[in-house]
Amino acid sequence: MPDTKNTPPPYTVENYQQEESVGFLLHQAKLRLMQTLDERVGDLDITTAQWTVLKQIALRNGETASTLCKCSGCDTGSMTRMLDRLEEKGLIRRERSTTDRRVVLLHVTDTGKALLPLIVPRVVDVLNQALTDFTPEEVALTKQLIGR
Repeated sequence: MPDTKNTPPPYTVENYQQEESVGFLLHQAKLRLMQTLDERVGDLDITTAQWTVLKQIALRNGETASTLCKCSGCDTGSMTRMLDRLEEKGLIRRERSTTDRRVVLLHVTDTGKALLPLIVPRVVDVLNQALTDFTPEEVALTKQLIGR
């Protein structure tokens, strides 16, 4: 990692322009990816946001909503509404813990499990389409820089 102690900061009050800031550009890129993916999975009656939560529940089978909130940075109200929608669609089920009745555990239903593999190829296609003009080295560097 390069020594950045003597490197001037990238932004100053005088040169800051929101439309050119890294945070704004990353946010815009995320919005474009989500919009494109929403269009690609619309026929499956699921949104990108719902798929993301469904996938997390599948990875963390038996997890609580509060843990999902912490992992995703989502507030509890938004997460509750998202879980309600996923449950209404029959993709997840809520189950009271047998050791602590106050705790509700989340599980993906068979319908949800069947849906997940249908979405992944579309995600891969959208990401590959977005990265068409990137070399493999540029993709690796972008991931490395964002992951710092």
